[in-house]
Order: sequence, then structure tokens, then C-alpha cells
Amino acid sequence: MKKLLASTILAAGLFGYAGSASAAECGTVTIANMNWQSAEALANLDKIILSEGYGCDAELVAGDTVPTFTSMIEKGQPDIAPEGWLNTVRDQLEKAVKEEKLVYAAPAITEGGTESWWIPKYFADEHPEIKTIADAMKHPELFPSPEDPKKGAVFNCPSGWACQITTTNFFKAYEGEKNGFTLVDTGSAAGLDGSIAKAYERKDPWLGYYWGPTAILGKYPMVKLENGVPFDEAEWKRCTVVADCPDPKPNGWAISDIYTVVTKKFADSSGPAFDYLKKRQLSTDEFNKLLAWMVDNQATGEDGAKYYLKNNEAVWTKWVSPEAADKVKAAIQ
Repeated sequence: MKKLLASTILAAGLFGYAGSASAAECGTVTIANMNWQSAEALANLDKIILSEGYGCDAELVAGDTVPTFTSMIEKGQPDIAPEGWLNTVRDQLEKAVKEEKLVYAAPAITEGGTESWWIPKYFADEHPEIKTIADAMKHPELFPSPEDPKKGAVFNCPSGWACQITTTNFFKAYEGEKNGFTLVDTGSAAGLDGSIAKAYERKDPWLGYYWGPTAILGKYPMVKLENGVPFDEAEWKRCTVVADCPDPKPNGWAISDIYTVVTKKFADSSGPAFDYLKKRQLSTDEFNKLLAWMVDNQATGEDGAKYYLKNNEAVWTKWVSPEAADKVKAAIQ
């Protein structure tokens, strides 16, 4: 009996130590809080779950794509980059992963970043025959330009952005001018957003460039037009992204991989905290809706994170242990 009691006490002591060790292993965690809405929401989501669910001393630090990854590689800080857009720094990151300085966790956004030409859903429902850019190019009369109703309009990406080059080249590749269209300069992100909002208010046709995840795609349901051809990386580099390319060809859009990236030290030492980051990912649709709510409510990243946790319990509780889920739920009430 004494042996049984002693074994029970020893087991309880060991399990109790293991439970507290998980929090101790996590320790202080620095999370890059990058300066755009979706990244701010994701950083705050991780801060709440790691702090409340796993007992980490989680801290947000200012970040941006290139400076953050450079610091993680050279200094081992911050520990976590919640929303890393890989395309702009892929070679640097792949090298760091091979050198065991960084580790990829889960995709931050399941489908990655999305670029396309879009039409409003109400318009797509009325015109099911228009599914591709080539389909749209056959019907300039359906997309009258605000400046010249005799021509069709394609609303371009904001001035100075890289997507202005790709959209201009696609306009040439799909023979927009020959088909009776004009490329509308929206001037800025606000101008582009305003053109979509105005079309929706009036239920007018609209055709143009946009990207996601974004608040606009969450607030105004849009349908992506297919390019009709697969993505050709060689053509993309040769011409699609080259300003004033004389002979652009139809091409698909490059998919932007968006991953959560952590330091190797954090991955090796944080235990359950890293297990959470290997599961945590949001769909583009979830993100679009969250960002739309944030814009409508002038919400901070912390507000957005709490809103998401309160309204998507069935999703995020699958990322964490039952014990961590209970702690997070209690903390956000």
C-alpha cells in the first residue's frame, strides 16, 4: 500500500512538473507585428493564444517583411513572423531553413495571397457566360467606361504598385484596346476601393484588378475571372512583370505563399506553443470577413483577434489543446 501511495505521489509530482515545464519552456516570446491589417490581427491572435492558453510571456514587436526576416536570420529575433509573404524573400528564407536558422510552421492563409481580375457577384450571376478574362474582353458594352461609355473599362491597380505593371501587361496580352476597352487609372488604393464601392451601391458592372485577403473582398462579394492559361514562371519573369514589355502574352497569376515562420530555437524549445503554430491557419474567406469587420468598426489588431476568437470557436479550438482552449475562452469573455 505504501509503495502504491508513493508511486501515486511520484506520478502526480512528475505530471505536475511536466505541465508547468511546458509554460516554462515557452518563456518569453517575441512576435512580429507587421504594419498591415491582416498581419496585425494574426499577431494579436497569436499573442492571446500563446499568453492565455500556454502561459507564454508573449510580446509584440514592430516588424515588416524584409527587416523582420533579416533580423530573425542574423539575430534570432523575433521568434515568430505570423504572416510571412515568401515570394519577395524566398531565396533568403530557403537558405536560412537549410542552415537550420528558421522553420516554416503552417500556412498563415490557406490559399496564399490572391491576385486577379474580378467582377461583382451580382453581375456574375446575371452573366454566367463570363468566366474568363477572354470572355469579358468579348463584351465591352457590358462594362461601360465612366469616361467614355462607348468603350469598356478595366480598372487598373493603384499607380506605382507592381500590380499596375502586371495589369497593364495583361490588358495588352488579352488585346483590351483592340476589343474596345480602356484601362482606367484609379490613382490610389482608395480610388480603386471607391470604384468597387460605387459600383456595388448602384449595382453597376465592374471589371478590374484586386487582391486578397482584403476588407474589400470581405465586404463586397466578387468573382474571380480565370486567365484561361496556367502560370508560366519564365514568361512572368520575361515580360509579365516588366514595365513597357512590347509583347506580353496571356499568363496565370503567381500565387503568393504566405506562411508563419519561426526561429529554429523557438521551434525546438517551445513545445506545445510551436505545435499550435503548426496548425493555425485561416482561409482567405475567413480573413476577408474579419478584415471587413475591422474596417467597418475601426478596430485594432487586438480587437480583430478577439472578435475572431469569439465568433470562430469551432475553428480555432482545433488548433489548441482542450485545456488551452478553456483558458483562452475564459480570458476573452
